[in-house]
Amino acid sequence: MIFIIDDDEIMAECVARACDGEEVMVFANAIEAMAKITDGVMPDLVLLDVLLDGPDGFTMLNEMVSYDDTARIPVVLITSLDLVGRDLSTYGVVGVLAKDKMRPGDVRKYVRRYVGVA
Repeated sequence: MIFIIDDDEIMAECVARACDGEEVMVFANAIEAMAKITDGVMPDLVLLDVLLDGPDGFTMLNEMVSYDDTARIPVVLITSLDLVGRDLSTYGVVGVLAKDKMRPGDVRKYVRRYVGVA
């Protein structure tokens, strides 16, 4: 299961397609995604936009690292911010993809590594 959290509906759809048939859930904000986790749905991977309406991606990262079970979920940030090359592993971030440069294969690389064969 992959959580895609992005308030840009078109970007979220493109990222979902790049997941090549893996089960995905798309959320427009961090609150909806965290509520689903609270309901017991635990993703194998989170693809997270940083600049969200409402609580931003960093707020969600802080919330996730606050709990043992969610702290272990790998997170890939998909952002227009210049975060490539920064060490965000403390927050469970295993990668950063720049929205203006990423390709579907970049997403698939993380899906294969953390979810299965894409």
